[in-house]
Formats: sequence, structure tokens, C-alpha cells
Amino acid sequence: MRYLGFILLIWFPGGLQAQSAAQPCPAPKLVGGYFVHEQETYSHEDHLIYACDNGYKPAVEGWWATSTCHNGTWSHTPQCMDESACIPPTIANAKYTKATGSWYEDGHIIRITCDKGYEHKNRVATARCMNGTWPLLPTCEKSVKTCSEPPKIPHAVIVHRGYEELFPEESVVQYECEDGYSIEASQKNSSMCLAGTWTDGPMCRLGTGRVVEGGVSADVGTGTTSAGHGTQHGDRGSRPDTGSNAEVGTGGGGTTSAGHGTQLGGGGDGGSSTSSNTKPLVVPIYNCGVHPTVAHGDVVQTAPMYLKYKCSAFYTQVGPETVVCYNDDTWSSLPVCKGAFCVMEPAIYGDFELVTAEYLMEGETKNFQCVWPYYYMAARCTNGRISHSRCCREDYHYYRYCSWIQLPPVGPATAD
Repeated sequence: MRYLGFILLIWFPGGLQAQSAAQPCPAPKLVGGYFVHEQETYSHEDHLIYACDNGYKPAVEGWWATSTCHNGTWSHTPQCMDESACIPPTIANAKYTKATGSWYEDGHIIRITCDKGYEHKNRVATARCMNGTWPLLPTCEKSVKTCSEPPKIPHAVIVHRGYEELFPEESVVQYECEDGYSIEASQKNSSMCLAGTWTDGPMCRLGTGRVVEGGVSADVGTGTTSAGHGTQHGDRGSRPDTGSNAEVGTGGGGTTSAGHGTQLGGGGDGGSSTSSNTKPLVVPIYNCGVHPTVAHGDVVQTAPMYLKYKCSAFYTQVGPETVVCYNDDTWSSLPVCKGAFCVMEPAIYGDFELVTAEYLMEGETKNFQCVWPYYYMAARCTNGRISHSRCCREDYHYYRYCSWIQLPPVGPATAD
């Protein structure tokens, strides 16, 4: 029987071609519209052009549309809908509840959920279909707490996770060293995204004792250190230099060169290009004990030689971003987090549905529902002052028919 089947395939090759031939499409039904060059059936890759009667429009973009036959199926089913209805909007980096049919009726409200790593711009999360259009669509923008790709560590790769353009806050990546290198037992093999910044990753140590850390290489025990950036120190003390391209000469045979950062060279009695011998030495941060507290700020990175601070939302950072420890057990100058926000009190803004005080960051615009249905106002914080529009319908906001009012500051916008 096997040979018989083979012979039949030789004698009837057309049977295989018939099975693989593309299928035609039947003519679709269209209520409230008409086709151009209407047929009973359409061949594979045929185009069907249609339009809708007065008071209707295609359920896709445009007042006319084209659907293509693909092996027995239309690229989209030709449909006509009421011209006051809306087709599903396209919103990048977001999801929303799909319509029961192919469109949304006039007045329908959708709620948008941003993808991980994104947040609603101006905290607008809903949109309303109004007379066939979406006048004000929400936008999902990158969150300030999101991290870009993790830092590259020489002789290491990231495992168990592929490349991503954005990493949401609290994402964790794990590193693994190449053959011949290993991570010290006292170090973690991971890095975490915290408030838009990655915590320090591990170092990959070569079997001969050479340490590689984020672009920094050091021959252990030789007193010679070279660095592209960061805080480095040799095997013997020297005073720090915080300038760029600084070189510290030593009498003990050790030299230090750096692109920038705080440098501690080897040797203790040689000359130096720094201007003063009275500057305290920068030492590892564990010498200073408990980390200093910054009001309205947090430590977002802890490195062996420094702490990195970042202010909370609604506050602007003034002063240094990093803090170091000196050999006299004191910390360097701390940053200050100054308030950068406006306050909207319910007692003052009685026309809006405010239950508690609302805070706006400097430069932020936020929408508020008015006491009248389908009306809202937009408020903006600029230099500690609230300016807001009058209560208007969404289409008036869209066409910028609403006038704006500026009020004096409410509360100390620059308070710590």
C-alpha cells in the first residue's frame, strides 16, 4: 500500500496543489453602506472597497475603507456604525477594556491602565467618546521610578532575564561572571532598581587577585590603582583630591590616576598636586557608623566609599548628590530637600469635588471633577502658585475655550 500511494502521488500531482490553493472569500453583508464592484465571491488578495450611508461611517479610520481577502478571511469585517460612535483608540504603553462590539457608543467612558514602568501623565486615566471622537486621550509616560538597562559590569553577564528597555521599580537582575572570574562571598550577585537608580552590582575577581568593578581595575597589593570613575584608594593613606584628571604622587612607590572622583593614593610622604595638606582623608563609609538622615530624602545607593541620596516626590534636591565619610568620623555636607509643590484646600476650591487637600508637584497639571456632571477643571502648579481653568466640558478644554485663573500661593510651597 505504501508504494501504491507513492505511485498515485506521481500520477495525480494536481491533488496536492488543490489542497494548498488559497481559498476565496464570500461577499460580506454590509448594513448601512455599499460596496464598489460588488461580487458574489472574491479571490485571494482581492480588495473590497466600501463606504457608508449618511449618518454612518466605517468602523475603521476614514469615511471609506478597504478590506482584503486572505485565504478565505477578510482582513477586517466591513461594518458601518453611527457617526457619533468611536472606534477603539490607540494608546501607547497602555491597556483598556475592549468594547463589546467593534466600537464605543457616544458618551462611553474607558479607563486606561498603564503598562509596568509607566504612569499616567497628569494622572488622567479616563477618556470619553464625544460625538465620534476622543477629545482628550490619556498618555502613559515613563515613571520617574523606572530604571533603564542595568549597569554593565566587566567580565559579567545578566542571567535569567532578557534585555528590556525599561525595568519597573524593585526589579532585580542577577549577574554571573565569565569563566576564570568569581564574585566575592561577601557580595550579592544582584542589583535592584530603586527610585530610578540601580544599586551597586557585584565585582568579578580574577583568580590571580585582580579585581574588576564597574570599569575600575586594581592590582591588589601593588599600590597602583587606575580608575575611569568612582572612589578609589590604594594600600597606604594619602589625602583626597576631588578634581578631574588629578594625579597624586607618592614617595612610597604607588601612583594613582583618575578620570574623576575622590582618589586615595598609596604612600604617605611624597609630593601631591592637591593644594592643601589639611584636608581630611576620605575613608570607607563604615567608619562613620549610622548613615545620616536627610529630611524628605532617602539613600538610593550605598557604595563602599559613598552614599547617594534622592529627594522624595514633591521635593527638589539642593546640594551634593553623594556623601562621603572622612577619617575624623564625620560626614561631608548633606543635601537639602526643599518643597516644590502647591496645595489645593477643599475650603477654598468649593466648586470641585475635593474631599481632602490635593498636592501638585511643581510644573504638574491635574484634572478635577466639578460638581456638575461632565464638567471638570484643570489645575497647574507654577512657582508655588495654583492656576486653574474654569469648570468646562471636555470639548471646551480640548479647543481651549476655557479661561484660566491664577491664585496666590496656599501654604509654604518651599517648606522643608
